[in-house]
Amino acid sequence: MATLRAGLIGAGMMGRNHARVLGSLDGVELVGIVDPNGDQHNVAGGRPVFDSVEKLIEHGIDYAMVAVPTAFHLEVGTMLADAGVHAIIEKPLAESVEKAQLLVEAFARRGLIGGVGHIERYNPALQSARARIAAGDLGEVYQVVTRRQGPFPGRIADVGVVMDLATHDIDLTAWVTQQSYARIAAEITHRSGRPHEDLVAATGLLSGGTVVSHLVNWLSPLKERTTIITGEKGTFVADTLTADLTFYENGNIVTTWDGVSQFRGVSEGNVTRFAIAKPEPLRVEHQQFRNAVLGQEDIDLVTLEQGLATVRVAQAALEAAKKGKAINL
Repeated sequence: MATLRAGLIGAGMMGRNHARVLGSLDGVELVGIVDPNGDQHNVAGGRPVFDSVEKLIEHGIDYAMVAVPTAFHLEVGTMLADAGVHAIIEKPLAESVEKAQLLVEAFARRGLIGGVGHIERYNPALQSARARIAAGDLGEVYQVVTRRQGPFPGRIADVGVVMDLATHDIDLTAWVTQQSYARIAAEITHRSGRPHEDLVAATGLLSGGTVVSHLVNWLSPLKERTTIITGEKGTFVADTLTADLTFYENGNIVTTWDGVSQFRGVSEGNVTRFAIAKPEPLRVEHQQFRNAVLGQEDIDLVTLEQGLATVRVAQAALEAAKKGKAINL
């Protein structure tokens, strides 16, 4: 395998995790880091730390991981594209549809590979659910419900909970069902005194008729990351904190005890928690992008176009909350 020279831009909370993976990824050499604040988390490991993207580009890189605040994604991404450097950009792709579109165009003009760091795509539970749905194990998908809640992360200051967290659920829902969003409605609130929303409850309809619901907040002491996918044959419950996937199967046994039958409603079948391999999602994300840069086929990459679609849905959710009505996409 060829050795690619990679650079990391942003050495903050997520940056240090990217540095750990890039520093130990087969076929990749992490050759430099950019952060105007220096190496505050001691992730450089003796590698040069630059105070500008230009200096990293001059140092010579094949691709870069962009882990700067969302507000700087367009500036940094465009700089890399103009220099002919492939890049994977942390989610969300940008804070607006307009800026995300500019990034898509910048990389397309140069024929460069761009990716978006929607890490939940690579969670083993969701990877398994996606494969099983594709194999027909769930039949027609009726509904996807996600719950993503927990305390406020101090690292986020430039976007609200919709762009920061709900974009995870928007992306994974479209991907796991292989459907696009047709309509979205939402309610948001501000409870913690910050300029951006910290809670959203959104409902929507996908292109294939699947109904979706997303509950996301930064206000709960309970940390929850759950995706519930209901179809004609039963329900998948994916816990992405533990990477567990459980299947609640519709039953075929007739209940003759009337009292129990009325209480149960839909008949119960077997409940199975699948034994699945659990590689680290961040490492799988980087492996997939490395393979894309190397020109390999059959890769699972979150493209810039898909990142743009996610930003479009998130922006529509904010618009729906402001206008008090559903937005058609």
